[in-house]
Amino acid sequence: MELVKVKRNYQITIPQNLRRLIRLSVGDYVEVNIQDDTLVIRPVKVIHPDQEYFFTKEWQEKEAEAERDIAEGKMVGPFENAPDALRALKKTPQ
Repeated sequence: MELVKVKRNYQITIPQNLRRLIRLSVGDYVEVNIQDDTLVIRPVKVIHPDQEYFFTKEWQEKEAEAERDIAEGKMVGPFENAPDALRALKKTPQ
């Protein structure tokens, strides 16, 4: 357990060993809450709106499917050029 002092404007400094443990960096967001009689500070990763799709259930299921296909060798390529890639796509069963 670490002891920290509440400073002006109710600011605290999170000790370095704890910051490293939870991989907290300058500019990160934290969620502050009360559980029972304890103040809980939890890191929160904010997802940019342009990247929200990646974290949807549907996208993650398709990512897992792609990983399985790659592991099972169900892929073609790499290709030297675009025409070779297009020919392979036309020959590949759906």
